[in-house]
Amino acid sequence: MRLRPILGFTPARLGLFKTAFYHKSMTNETPGRPTNERLEYLGDAILSTIVAEYLFKKYPNKDEGFLTKMRSKIVKRQTLNEIADNMGLDVILSDYSLGKMSSAMLGNALEALVGAIYIEFGYEKTKNYVIKKILMRYLNIKELETKDDNHKSQLLEWCQKNGKEINFTTLAKFKLDKRDCFKVAVVIDGVELATSEDFNKKSAEQAAASKALEVLHILTMPE
Repeated sequence: MRLRPILGFTPARLGLFKTAFYHKSMTNETPGRPTNERLEYLGDAILSTIVAEYLFKKYPNKDEGFLTKMRSKIVKRQTLNEIADNMGLDVILSDYSLGKMSSAMLGNALEALVGAIYIEFGYEKTKNYVIKKILMRYLNIKELETKDDNHKSQLLEWCQKNGKEINFTTLAKFKLDKRDCFKVAVVIDGVELATSEDFNKKSAEQAAASKALEVLHILTMPE
């Protein structure tokens, strides 16, 4: 397993860390084997706590609203997907998943990895690792301070200001590579403005909102 070049250490509980990358799409290959979902659940909570403490200490003069928004930007799915990709977790995940690998699987694996590190080392060492080896290395915290990439929120705010009625409608839920996939539409004043598909419903809504902002010439996507 190619963990050491990526993590910087060799885990004592190798089986635990393998489970962190074992996606549920593999259960048909080895029925009954634990997937990374439980570790993902644990890692999600640990990561949120670490980020909250990190921001609390980094910004001693900022209010709760600022800290909450910053934490949301860091632990949101898109950010975690990008961090996991930059870390090279796709190299490991490709060995433990079947079919098409989505970006969401990368973020999930990162959370599961944090859960495994927590079980291996405890909170303090996990906190130090996450801050030094993940946040400080792969995150541009200054850029996040002014970045607003919550496209759904931007679109809802625009509709409210302009007296528009907006709905996010699930057009379809289907199986793709043995996983649930959602097709979502943005409907404004009864007109379907944009659609998007993703394995995660919230991600599909964000992507559809981004497209709608482009259509409305509110958002210009970078080159």
